[in-house]
Amino acid sequence: MIRTLLALDGALVRGALSLVLAAEDDISVVAELDREDALPPAVCAQRPDVAVVDLDLVGAGVAGQCPLLVLADRRRARSLHRVLTPGRTVGILGNDVAPQRVVDGVRRLARRESVIDADLVMAALVRDSPLTVRETEILDLTAAGAPVVEIARMLGLSPGTVRNHLGRITRKAGARTRVEAVRVAREAGWI
Repeated sequence: MIRTLLALDGALVRGALSLVLAAEDDISVVAELDREDALPPAVCAQRPDVAVVDLDLVGAGVAGQCPLLVLADRRRARSLHRVLTPGRTVGILGNDVAPQRVVDGVRRLARRESVIDADLVMAALVRDSPLTVRETEILDLTAAGAPVVEIARMLGLSPGTVRNHLGRITRKAGARTRVEAVRVAREAGWI
């Protein structure tokens, strides 16, 4: 039996996928979550064989603990670099795939086989964003509501350096404020 944990935003999608997975003879759903901070303790407590996770809910706390099947919006594919880290077994699928692709992905990851959505990976590699990797990290954290001091601490930078990056990001986005820069970047698919 493949013990599967779901960490997906949206009760309707999470519930529907849970029903699809639980209907399989070889898969059981051991937990359903909707918050990033709940993921590491649930992985420790439930010890799933595979976790199916929204890209936005993947944090550093689950590195190496179990294989992750990451579901990502194609418009946010450039953010995939956050989950592709050493020590993590990761599969990547678009969040618009048919449910059977997720079922197959869970089985393949449980066998430690690769699960890759080629179109999503190609979208991640396209460099149409004017932002550097560091600027993208900073803007992602800003979009999540992290204040400058917290971003600096998380990335090992000084608050002044973070403010300088935010100024460059705002100019590159053609925005007047950080909030507007986040909106522009999201609409352009940079974050």
